[in-house]
Formats: sequence, structure tokens, C-alpha cells
Amino acid sequence: MLLFAGAAGAQAEGSIPVRDIEYQVTFDSATADLRIIKVGMTFNATAPGAVLLSLPEWTPGAYEVSNFARFINDFSAAQDNVELDWDKTDKDTWRLRVPKAGKVEVKFDYKADSLDNGYSWTKSNFSFFNGTNLFFYPEGTGMDFPATVTVKTNPAWRVATGMHSTGVNTFSANNYHDLVDMPFFVGQFDMDSTTIAGKPFRFASYPSGTITPAVRLGIFQQMAKIVPYQAMVFGEVPWDSYTIFQVADGEFSLGAASGLEHQNSHLDIISPVVLGNPILASLYSHEVFHAWNVKRLRPADMTPYQYDREQPTPLLWISEGVTDYYADLAQVRGKTITPRGFYGTTTEKIDHISETVPVSLEDASVSTWIKPVNGTEDIYYDKGSVAGLLLDIIIRDASDNRKSLDTVMRELYDNTYKKGKGFTNDEWWAAVSRAAGGKSFADFERRYIDGRDPFPYDSVLPSGGLRLFVERTVRPSLGISISEDEEGLRVMQVVVAGPGATAGVKLGDYLLKVGGLDANDPGFQEKFNAKYAAMAPGGTVPIEIRRGTQRLTLNAPVRFTTTETRRLIELTNASPKAIRVRDGLLNGTLQQ
Repeated sequence: MLLFAGAAGAQAEGSIPVRDIEYQVTFDSATADLRIIKVGMTFNATAPGAVLLSLPEWTPGAYEVSNFARFINDFSAAQDNVELDWDKTDKDTWRLRVPKAGKVEVKFDYKADSLDNGYSWTKSNFSFFNGTNLFFYPEGTGMDFPATVTVKTNPAWRVATGMHSTGVNTFSANNYHDLVDMPFFVGQFDMDSTTIAGKPFRFASYPSGTITPAVRLGIFQQMAKIVPYQAMVFGEVPWDSYTIFQVADGEFSLGAASGLEHQNSHLDIISPVVLGNPILASLYSHEVFHAWNVKRLRPADMTPYQYDREQPTPLLWISEGVTDYYADLAQVRGKTITPRGFYGTTTEKIDHISETVPVSLEDASVSTWIKPVNGTEDIYYDKGSVAGLLLDIIIRDASDNRKSLDTVMRELYDNTYKKGKGFTNDEWWAAVSRAAGGKSFADFERRYIDGRDPFPYDSVLPSGGLRLFVERTVRPSLGISISEDEEGLRVMQVVVAGPGATAGVKLGDYLLKVGGLDANDPGFQEKFNAKYAAMAPGGTVPIEIRRGTQRLTLNAPVRFTTTETRRLIELTNASPKAIRVRDGLLNGTLQQ
């Protein structure tokens, strides 16, 4: 009761408004040695009283509570060179006691040693940082305040960010949301630029010299084919310029690559072994598409961003999964991958879904904040992508390829984002229904989005001239292990109570035939599968062995190990309508 009353009292006190907000960031050789970034903030208090300064507890796009306040050290505040009293009202809010109106200066050190897209990181000659990590927002002032950021660094080092430049290493933002949505590179790194879709497009990479000119040119050429097809979905390129920020460091997981989207850039962290791999285009495509879908077109649950709390939404499968679908589509439409490559990528996603415990897309979207340990932490990416494919086919089929999922995305972009709001679940499904000529999706939503039913591949894919071909392979499970020597396949182990042991197989026997088929035949597996795939359990399979000079035929109980291989393929007998749907999907075209 006393704690509750105290918290209410602190909240009732409120925070006086402030203005003329400026931030100073210092990263140079001296701070690099300590792996810290020095941060300053100045503002004018409009009256005496308490000023509450809060730091975000998460970075949009990284759906986890990060508690950036834990990295702050040596916090201080002063007015007219006189130290101010301060305390904390919660884990990421500092309360300053300001005795009079006027300028206040805040300083602290930020520990920057986390190689993660949503955090801040330093090396001896380089740093990247996110505004959510370093920039306080004053409670009581709102989020629409303009601000400037000045970076102090070594004279020979460079600074790059998506913010608007107003001077040498000085940048401005119109509001807090923009301020913290534009990460910085500071130090020694490479940067080059080109023009894509009529706008400047930059590529900044660390360490210097790790990206060859040929690889950099290849990246630009890929993106020049991909980005226009993404822009066609929404009808505009929403940025003045775009930057890919990329860090390759051995500290990152071997062979891994990760990206985090922003409104006019994205920050990738990759293992050095991935450098130059053309598959990175898929990562770039995904993150760039986010500039439309999630940075602008966004669920109402996350509009506007709230930085002091989690913002779970059951629609994350749209923001992330549908984005992943369009990342693939933009590549196949831009011809950086073939249709076969698109089918292969989609098949891998279908395999991932089948190997994961059943979970609804809405539940997986909400649960990502707690990082479930049952394998569903990020399934909304692949499952949401495949859901996007199915919805696209249904819409195109219902409209004879006159409308598509592109239609839905464009409508919501114009009617929600352009009107300053996020979209709701009802608005999503209403737009889907309109694009499909009024078709109801209530059952689809109930069973496959809010429910856990297996996706209806067999009934939907043929309408898009596609089929999920499933090949089942049956292998004999005999409970024995064999090793080849100069005399043949020798039995080295027999599992107690296994089929082989039950049949009478012993150590030292040589395996000759299984089910009448030569066990040494290179085509044994294919022939066994053809002969026994349809055989029901309960029978026996003859096993022929050699024991000394004897040849024995034993009967083993039928036990099979069955594996499934899936392939998304084009139907050779697809109808003209289904071919129109498939061609429209792959090429981004509609019937006129």
C-alpha cells in the first residue's frame, strides 16, 4: 500500500516541459579504448520543478525488452555548473530537481560492447549506436520535439546516419521517433553510393577494405532490380535516401547474418564468412521492404511506438512474415532469383513449419516477446510468409488475377499509414475480402491464422498453378549396425529386442539381402522404397545373412523409418486461369 501510494505520488508530480533539446555524442580513440560512448544532453527547462528523463527499454523491430538503462554509468546533471539533485523513479527514468528555468546539462558514459543490431558496439576504430540506447526523452514534453545531434570524433574518422545533416557532424530530427530510428556509424569504414529508384542509395561497411569493389557493385546491381518492384506495391519510394549499414566481425555467430530495419536504412551484422555471398540479397530485400511494411504501414497495437513498455501484437505475422514473402517476390520479380529458386525457398519454409510444434500465427506473434523455448520463437516469419503466398493465390484466383495481396498492402498503406494511424485485424481482413471480390475469409482466419490447422496446400496451391509434391521414403529399421570389410557388410551391433535380434541376427553375421534385395546394391534404397512403401506394419521382411559357411534366411518384424521430402513444383496441366495467377504472382502483374 505504501509503495503504491509512493509511485502514484511520483507520477502525480509530473515533469515540467523542456525545449531546445540537443544531444552530444563523443566517440574517439580515447573512449574506444574503454569501449564506451560519452553522451551529453542539454535543454532549457521552462520552469523550476522536476524533469523526468526516460530511456527506452526496447528498440522497435527487436521485439524484446533490452533495458538499455543498465549500460549507463557516471550519470550527472548540472545547471549553471551547479550539480543538481537527482534520483530514479523507475528502472529507466531519472528525475532531476531543477531549481529554476534555464539551461540544464546532462552527462553519462554508455558501455557499448554488445554486437547486436538493436544495441551499441565499439572497436578500436569504429562504433555503431542506436538512438534508443543513448537519447533520453523528457516526459511531459511529448514525442514531437525537434532535436539536434552533434558527434565528436577523431578528425580523420567519418560519421554516417540517415538523419538530416545541418553542419559538420551535426544532424537534426523533427521528432523523437525519427531521432531514435536512424542509427549511426562513427569511425573508419567504407561507404559508396548509387541511385536506385530515382533516390540516393548508400552502402556503408565495416571493417574497411572487406568489401571488394566488385562485390559492392554486385550488391548495388541486385538492389537496383529488387527495390523498384517493392516500390510498385505501394506506389512510392518513401525515403530521400537509403543506407545499408553492415558490420562483419568474428565476434558474431559463425555463418550467421542478422538485420534490423529503420525508416531509411537498416543495420546488418554478419559473420565474416558470409561476406560476398549472393544470398545476402534476401536479407537486404527483407529489411528494405520493412521501410514500407512496419516502419510506415503498421498494426494499430504498435502505433505510435511506446518506448517504456512492450507492445505485443497478434499481427506481427503480417509485419514480419508477409514482409518475408515480399522479400522473395521482389527477388523473383526482379530476376535476381529464378522461379525455381523462389519455390525452393518457399519449400524450406514449409519444411520449417512442418518441423515445428503446431502454433497459431497470432499466438506466435504475441509470444515472441518472451522467446518461447519450444521452437516457435520466430516461426511467424516462415509461417507468415507461406500464409501470404496462400492469401495471394486465393485473392488472385477469386478476382481472375485482377487483384492480389499487392492490392491489400497498397490499400492499407493509403488508408491507414497515410492517415496517421495503424491498421486493425478487422481492417486487414476487410481489405483482403474486398480484393477477393467480397469472399469471406472468416474460416481461413479461424483455422489457419488464429487456429493451428495445417495449411490447405492441396486445395489452394493448384489455383496458382502449383503443387506441393511430397515424396515419402521408407527405410528398413532392423536394429542392427553394419560395417563394410573385404568380405561384405558385417553386423557390428544388434539392438536388444530389435527386429534383427528378434529374427535371430547375431554379431559377426554378414548381411546379404533385405526383402529379397541385394543389400550391397547402390540402388537398394530406391528399390526398397518402391517395393515396401505401401506395406502396413505387422508383417515380416525376409533377411538373408551369411554365418560362417551357412546362408540363412530369417524373418524380421516389419519396422520402417519414414521420411518425407517436399518440393513446390509447377503443375504441368494447370488451367489457363491458374497459369495467369502464377505468372501474375511471379511477375507482379494483374489482368486489365
